[in-house]
Amino acid sequence: MDTVTAKRFSIAEYHRLGELGFFAPDDRVELIRGELIIKAAKSTFHSVCNSLLLGELCTLARKKAIVRGQEPIILSNNSEPEPDVVIARNRSDNYLSSHPEPADILLVIEVSDSTLRLRSGHALKYDQRTKLSLYAEAEIANYWIFNLVDNQLEMYTEPYQKRQGNFSYRSQNIVLQNETVVIPGFPDLSLDLSLVFPA
Repeated sequence: MDTVTAKRFSIAEYHRLGELGFFAPDDRVELIRGELIIKAAKSTFHSVCNSLLLGELCTLARKKAIVRGQEPIILSNNSEPEPDVVIARNRSDNYLSSHPEPADILLVIEVSDSTLRLRSGHALKYDQRTKLSLYAEAEIANYWIFNLVDNQLEMYTEPYQKRQGNFSYRSQNIVLQNETVVIPGFPDLSLDLSLVFPA
């Protein structure tokens, strides 16, 4: 009996596919643990929340950090996700020489609408499971999910490895859409969630 093995790509191979025109200009693709993942189309709720969030964070962070929207980060040799928002430490070249890596990252944010909705009775909640495990494994200290299904912010901290080998976060905090949160790394910066969640 033949065995079927999926081809897994390195970041270098992934970039080469892009150079060769393997992806259409409007394809929304990211590399997760060697697999090419086609990202779901964004709903208007997702787009509005993401735009409002970027605007607020850019205003708050000013020159204290670099705020990036839907741009790549490098987590390992075979993972280059494109989170909805990343707050990274300031760097003199503004990350021209390379995308941010875990040591550069203060906060990763995913805005979740269609990715949280179950497509079948047992579909995985991608951002709450796959992405969460990926970021925890890379020791990203702060991971937030703007959950547009339940209209709440899920804040994850303290990445760790479970006894079974999987990665997760020890601490989860739920914040409601009319509350305020402090930006990790900046105790003097607070984000009013009512300005971010779509009305």
